Amino acid sequence: MKIIAAGAVLLNGACRSESKPPAKPAAVGWVPIALFSGHGDEQTESFNIESGQWRIKWKTTNEMPPGAGTLRVEVHSAVSGRPLATAVEHRGTGHGTAYVNEDPRLFHLVVDSSNIDWSLAIEAAVPNYSTPGP
Repeated sequence: MKIIAAGAVLLNGACRSESKPPAKPAAVGWVPIALFSGHGDEQTESFNIESGQWRIKWKTTNEMPPGAGTLRVEVHSAVSGRPLATAVEHRGTGHGTAYVNEDPRLFHLVVDSSNIDWSLAIEAAVPNYSTPGP
């Protein structure tokens, strides 16, 4: 009985058709939308995101006095003014990327900051992005 079962397994493997390699996921590119920088609290100008997916590349520097710097960035609808999400909460110097998934619309950011310089680069996702070739 064991010989028959082993033979069936071998035949089953031999009869399989070659499977296609998995499809590559669509490439996503990032397009610059806006740059903001400052020291202290600020509400940014409005910016439009059409794709629904975007990111904030943030950086903090020049913390004075050391150990006292804070950065908080909230995403707001520029249409209604209501807060949608807290994208960044950070103490001290550093950098990072916060991803935002919201319905396409106008947005603005509310920055609460103390004792530190900050910069924010807003980039929108572009699906099926390909770099132009020669």
